[in-house]
Amino acid sequence: MSTHYPIAIVGAGLGGLTLARVLHVHGIPATVFDREAGRDARTQGGMLDIHEDSGQAALRAADLYEPFRAIIHPGGQALRLLDRNARVALQEEDDGTGDRPEVDRGQLRDLLLDSLPEGTVRWGAKASGARPLGQGRHEVTFAGGDTITTDLLVGADGAWSRIRPLVSDATPSYAGISFVEFDLLDADTRHPGGAELIGGGFFIALDGEQGVLAHRETDGSLHVYTALRAAEDWLDGIDFTDTAGAKAAVLAHFTGWDPAFRTLITEADGALVPRRIHALPVGHRWDPTPGVTLLGDAAHLMSPFAGEGANLAMLDGAELGQAIAAHPEDVGTALTSYESELFPRSEASATESAASLEQLFGPDPVTRLVDQFTGFADAPR
Repeated sequence: MSTHYPIAIVGAGLGGLTLARVLHVHGIPATVFDREAGRDARTQGGMLDIHEDSGQAALRAADLYEPFRAIIHPGGQALRLLDRNARVALQEEDDGTGDRPEVDRGQLRDLLLDSLPEGTVRWGAKASGARPLGQGRHEVTFAGGDTITTDLLVGADGAWSRIRPLVSDATPSYAGISFVEFDLLDADTRHPGGAELIGGGFFIALDGEQGVLAHRETDGSLHVYTALRAAEDWLDGIDFTDTAGAKAAVLAHFTGWDPAFRTLITEADGALVPRRIHALPVGHRWDPTPGVTLLGDAAHLMSPFAGEGANLAMLDGAELGQAIAAHPEDVGTALTSYESELFPRSEASATESAASLEQLFGPDPVTRLVDQFTGFADAPR
């Protein structure tokens, strides 16, 4: 027997949780299903800069803006931009007046989780597929064979969404950039050279084919990404269970870089984590489909180089929640209202993200970025 849920949200990321919270604010119950065993099953990644017109707007709609202000990372909006020779091309301090404050992704997720009624999130529920039942209802099947039915199904389940095939046959494609991610723990004490190089906020160094991106975390660690324009199968040739060998493979691509950058890699604490960058087609959209929609990466996966992914996911969740609250008896009208704003907004951000990728990993990227910053344009963050 399937249990029926009026609103089922698949995915307990920032977007799905924001939707659940906004619905809760309006007195509308929803249930979130997530594949993780629990809220602490894994770490949640690095820092996020929360934009005033998207992420912060979503938090206001969720009635969580003031608690959000309490978890902002002081100094996190500082910026250092370097070339491969460790020459500082641009440096900005965080004077507290910026409109994109940094927060720890895990702390932000905890804020959203703690704002929901007990039992809203059903952990250990990995969706394996979904099918329409007619009249806008759907059935979702989970690993292990359990099923549920729902009147409104929301795919908030990320890049490889199991819900997306209900509305679209689009799949993510490799964007040409591969990351290798790692941490330097207790940086001021154990890695003072790295701490001085990266500074107190966001850090980026580029040469057109490779890059090093990093953040100072709230716990004093450094979260670092080496980024390379590489073939899609490049990471497959590295054994990441052999940390020393993986470091050597990454270092081979940074032979011409200042030793300070190479030291970041050699001193990395723990395993290195490979990550390919994928994106859905710019302008991805779908025809109206009764009883189902998407948000966040499930709807508009893009590269991270415009800094919009998490912000858009939260705004998607907030706007979908508000549309449902405005039309509680008419799901079709709610989805039409939501998607009419979702599609052009996500297309604009995906276009920006694709252009930023080419700028960061194209000719003379440092000069072009300095010109962009000093010309008061929005920089990729």
